[in-house]
Amino acid sequence: MLRVGIVGGTGYTGAELLRILVRHPEVSLHAITSRSEAGQRVDDLFPHLRGQVDLCFTAPDPSVLGDCDLVFFATPNGTAMQAVPDLLNLGTRVIDLAADFRLKDPSLWERWYGMPHQCPELLAEAVYGLPELNRAAICDARLIANPGCYPTAVTLGLLPLLEAGVVDPSWVIADAKSGVSGAGRKASTGLLMAEMGESFKAYSVMGHRHSPEITQNLAHFAGAEVNLTFVPHLLPMIRGIEATLYARLTDPDVDLDQLYAARYAHEHFIDLMPGGHPDTRSVRGANHCRIAVARPGAGDVVVVQSVIDNLVKGAAGQAVQNMNLMFGLPESMGLESVALLP
Repeated sequence: MLRVGIVGGTGYTGAELLRILVRHPEVSLHAITSRSEAGQRVDDLFPHLRGQVDLCFTAPDPSVLGDCDLVFFATPNGTAMQAVPDLLNLGTRVIDLAADFRLKDPSLWERWYGMPHQCPELLAEAVYGLPELNRAAICDARLIANPGCYPTAVTLGLLPLLEAGVVDPSWVIADAKSGVSGAGRKASTGLLMAEMGESFKAYSVMGHRHSPEITQNLAHFAGAEVNLTFVPHLLPMIRGIEATLYARLTDPDVDLDQLYAARYAHEHFIDLMPGGHPDTRSVRGANHCRIAVARPGAGDVVVVQSVIDNLVKGAAGQAVQNMNLMFGLPESMGLESVALLP
């Protein structure tokens, strides 16, 4: 059994990690930390876990966390990088669900996150934890940078096109929409039901923190600079991301369905829907990314639809997928839940 710790177990991502891990046959939860809730039973804060977990939240203790095989950080940006070096020195492996290790350039990190990086020497070692891109490296990693939710949906949707060189990398558009759980479990006027219900809006149009992460991914596989226009939107729903992606074809003869089928032929959590229209409820609570690709009017623009649950494939589920790979377990272990309907 793997001894697992969770740092920051009180947010939506932490709660989703707990929901998955309590049913994982190879995991023993060793510590769940929260400075604000230390001493409180986990199932008092999260009644849906009654009968599933018999632990209290504790303050972070390096000696306790260092006794774990793996520690997940479900913390705000800038938290994990303060503790990760010591844990790695103790032989504990780490999966960070925040952005601390996603960007390889520390100056780019500081520009977008407003703080200097505390351990830039680890950025080169950290493996970007999108299994469909980096499976082999994940298996051997000590430190995983779990991808963001928007970057997961956008990267998986566009990857086959850019990797095959059949679209123009200078003109790529990602029009993405997310449910409010992506903003975290905190009080905010803008997230009140009366403020966002029956409404729909774009935000961070001038630049979103996930833009450099997406561009870093796509440029690596395109082998060229990618000019990405990324605009996120907020939907009045709890879970889910839908990314509608646009690119211009440079190869008019490409068979798009065959291209995607070949690229994702052996990917358990990628579900291709030729001619379909994937919706967010079809992945609610599941670790799948559902994708459809189309070429309207046989023109030169290709449209890709990519949907995920932002808390599962976009966060906690993907983190468990990475954990399974790191410890030689079946990749889908603990992640076979069917999506919820309705």
